[in-house]
Amino acid sequence: MPKLGMEPIRRDAIVKATIAELGVKKTLDVTVSQIAKRAGMSSALAHHYFGGKEQIFLAAMRHILTEFGDEVRAELKTCTTESRAHAIVRACFAQSCFTPDVTTAWMTFYVLAQKNDDALRLWQIYQSRLRSNLIYALRPIVSDPVELAENMRALIDGLYIQAALGAPEVPEIALNHALRVLNTLIEAEK
Repeated sequence: MPKLGMEPIRRDAIVKATIAELGVKKTLDVTVSQIAKRAGMSSALAHHYFGGKEQIFLAAMRHILTEFGDEVRAELKTCTTESRAHAIVRACFAQSCFTPDVTTAWMTFYVLAQKNDDALRLWQIYQSRLRSNLIYALRPIVSDPVELAENMRALIDGLYIQAALGAPEVPEIALNHALRVLNTLIEAEK
């Protein structure tokens, strides 16, 4: 078995510490020193692995998006062709997407995307994948999957932000709302 080495272990620790620190501070004003301290290493080492605070934030969001992708794939494994869109919506409102650390990371990511081109590009990739997955899922069951996918993508984002800023039980309410709207739109398209 090959030796893993310290770099991937330390990078992972820094990413997880970033998400945790954002959850505690609830602001982009988190310092590399605070992140490194939480990860149990020096800020110089954190800078060595990532280059700077914005790169660390981007790595944290890539980690969150990877976990979200895992959530989507897990939901899709258990569904039929007709329920693929429902599986994607369920993944968007999974409990793993609503931990305080993750919701704070998403909110700070939206702020960072307004001023950082790399963050904006990452957000655009996420949006594009969500859109294309929804279109693919809806294509066999509706006549205009593009418009329905666009409507659902906007609804998911709005409901996520509303739920992230709400009470812990709100994600389930948001999920139920999104599924009702999806079902209504599918019925209207048939």
